[in-house]
Amino acid sequence: MKNLTTLLFVFTILFSISGNAQTADEIINTYIENIGGKEKLESLKGTKMSGNIKMQGVEIPIELLFTNEGKQLVTLEIQGNKTDFMGFNGEVSWKRNMMNMKIEKNDNETTENLKKQAMEFPDPFLNYKKKGFSIELIGKETIDGTETFKIKLTKKPLLENGELKPDTVYYYFDTENFVPIVTETMAKEGPTKGQMVKTTISDYQEVDGIYFPFSNQNSLQTIEFKKIELNPEVDPAVFELPKSK
Repeated sequence: MKNLTTLLFVFTILFSISGNAQTADEIINTYIENIGGKEKLESLKGTKMSGNIKMQGVEIPIELLFTNEGKQLVTLEIQGNKTDFMGFNGEVSWKRNMMNMKIEKNDNETTENLKKQAMEFPDPFLNYKKKGFSIELIGKETIDGTETFKIKLTKKPLLENGELKPDTVYYYFDTENFVPIVTETMAKEGPTKGQMVKTTISDYQEVDGIYFPFSNQNSLQTIEFKKIELNPEVDPAVFELPKSK
């Protein structure tokens, strides 16, 4: 009888542990549901995000346009004038040279990488398997006093000087709300190239039934969004390579 009682106690503990354990897919499914649900995210055709970017003590109004076709446009407002600084029509990408302010067409490598990254709209975890991505639950970790699930997201490799390099991001999901509060990834360009960059994600707000983080902050910059519009009406011409003047 004593042995049976002990055995039942062990089974109860094991069942409790397995019942409370979370798999990577369970965490992601809960996350997708919490921010609006798969159906709403899949029906999203585009977003327009307006706010401010703070870099090196300077604050600049910024506007980001993304579509489910992979098109992108980044607009900055400098001294009261709105200027398009980067664009991608799904096939051709371009940027504005910060030194002479002239428009330059990006090289093929940059454009190919943008095509891969465009697959992430509106969320890299949405239908991640169809995108060719994989996820792995690393375990639990406490971030600034908050218990999180650490999940490794491996996306399609990106080109770097003609070679394919891994594109991996670590996400830290709040175990209470099942939303990311921190990401870590290896910088592929700029002053922090080759270093792990930590980005804090916060201020989740609902926009027409979908939750978005309105604040993103790392060691290089902070972006605070004031307004996010879903499915905005946009002239497709704005994504095209501007004609030289």
